[in-house]
Amino acid sequence: MSVNSEQEYPKASRAMHYGGVLSYCAGIFLIMAFCGPYWIQSYKETFSPFKHMGLWEYCFENYRYPYYQFPHLFHGCHHIFSQEYYVIREWLIPGWLMVVQTFVTLALMLSFSAQIMAALTLIRWPLKFVLRYEWLLTSLCFLFNAVASAFLFLAVSIFGGQCWRRDWLEYPNYNYLSWSYGFAVISFFFHGFAAYALFFETRRYYEERRANSNLVMQMYPDHARNGYM
Repeated sequence: MSVNSEQEYPKASRAMHYGGVLSYCAGIFLIMAFCGPYWIQSYKETFSPFKHMGLWEYCFENYRYPYYQFPHLFHGCHHIFSQEYYVIREWLIPGWLMVVQTFVTLALMLSFSAQIMAALTLIRWPLKFVLRYEWLLTSLCFLFNAVASAFLFLAVSIFGGQCWRRDWLEYPNYNYLSWSYGFAVISFFFHGFAAYALFFETRRYYEERRANSNLVMQMYPDHARNGYM
């Protein structure tokens, strides 16, 4: 009986489809949070010289740093490592913000690694490798999403708790958390949902491998005893 080539190998599970889609959506929100300069911004009604900032960019309008001895006005949007912000970089990037940057960067790396593994598993390429190590790819995809979710939770918690400090941005009551921060929160939830969807698939693979291992040990006890299995 002829068999259609498309049916010669098992397809990816529904849990992997859900987990892959959720991981992809989480990655989209995360990249927008990572690049967006709107983690916190000032109310327009306050006419604050500070306008908005992201993880890697600050925007001011004729702002004078009170502890800088020269009457220099900082104006426009610049990268935090630009020459314009060289003299105030230590103030712009306190220790807690560097921790947030680190967590978000690590989460981004883990998120895209999980997406690559999910894509390879879903499209079954390379076929032999995926069929042989699908349990490993699924486990790593679950683990990377779970750790990325944990890192994002720490990042948004630290930023949300520290962004009102008066030794950072002046007049913190003029500011509010903006959409880039919101995307980071959404990405945290999506990564968690993806990890939840893949957890049961990972546990199923683990139980199957343990059952198969026990079956082999029962069929070939001498080999198992001698360390061949």
